[in-house]
Amino acid sequence: MKLIYKSVSYLVALICVVAVCFVCVACGETSQNKTQSVNIGTLQTEDFLPYWVAQDQAYFNEEGIDANIKTFSSATELIAGITSGEVDYAMTDIVVTASIFDKNQNTAIEWVTLGTEADQGRFGIMSNDPSIQTLKDLRNVPIGVGSNTMLEYVMDTLLTQAGLSKEEIVKEEIQKLPVRYQSTLSKQVKASVLPGTLLALGEVEGMRTVADDTKENITQSVMIASDNMLKKSDFEHINTKMKKVWDKAAKEINGNPEKYKGLLCEKANISDKVKDSYKISVYPTCELPKQEWVDNVLAWMKSKGYLSENVKYKAADGTFSK
Repeated sequence: MKLIYKSVSYLVALICVVAVCFVCVACGETSQNKTQSVNIGTLQTEDFLPYWVAQDQAYFNEEGIDANIKTFSSATELIAGITSGEVDYAMTDIVVTASIFDKNQNTAIEWVTLGTEADQGRFGIMSNDPSIQTLKDLRNVPIGVGSNTMLEYVMDTLLTQAGLSKEEIVKEEIQKLPVRYQSTLSKQVKASVLPGTLLALGEVEGMRTVADDTKENITQSVMIASDNMLKKSDFEHINTKMKKVWDKAAKEINGNPEKYKGLLCEKANISDKVKDSYKISVYPTCELPKQEWVDNVLAWMKSKGYLSENVKYKAADGTFSK
């Protein structure tokens, strides 16, 4: 009887252990496979096209991600969305990312959205004044741009490389891109710094691109994770899925760019005047920006007084430190 009792007891105990293990495995699988809600912020820009394609083609759904994409009308509003925790991921640039971190709000770069090669994306200086033919003609000429922006960095870099001194580079503060574009078109300013979509429109409307950054890799746009996102226990799991979605969409666009031109024009608000001729960029798959790319931007920000001297970037994982 004792032997039978022991056998029955052992069998019951074994069943309990197996049941507990099954429950634990099931819970783990549920945690890993449940739908993840992710809020993503962006401006109306071509840099974000892979995620618009991913939304259109249901790539997020395939990975169990409920993606809520919010388009902001200005960089200021996007920054507020990042710092308030309204968005988990944001498509922005290195200047914005470093500025957010410097204000004691943790963030990290997860991958480059455009700019692993010089011809990916375009920023340049445009003029509608016949007297402005080269960068040297902009010596002591007010140029429309926004302070503490990637476009100001492009302006300073291009003009410095052309031989202008710091004192000869004159900035006219025009933060809003539509206002800046119209001011140049109407000759209220002799030149301004604009992104590729507006450069293309300006060229169609008779303006001249004096110089751009397609010959040297000066700028990168990046996808960043907010402090709120980085604190989540399952961040690494979600981040892997987010990268997988981006890579799939980027490869899809690169294989058939014309298929998504209509979507790009709709989402990035590209004028019908350039819709047919506008060339879609080659989109990189996920990789972090090189140390020198970020260091160059940080050095410029520090020289302008936009950033604390002790802010540093770590290329190994895309994080910042003080």
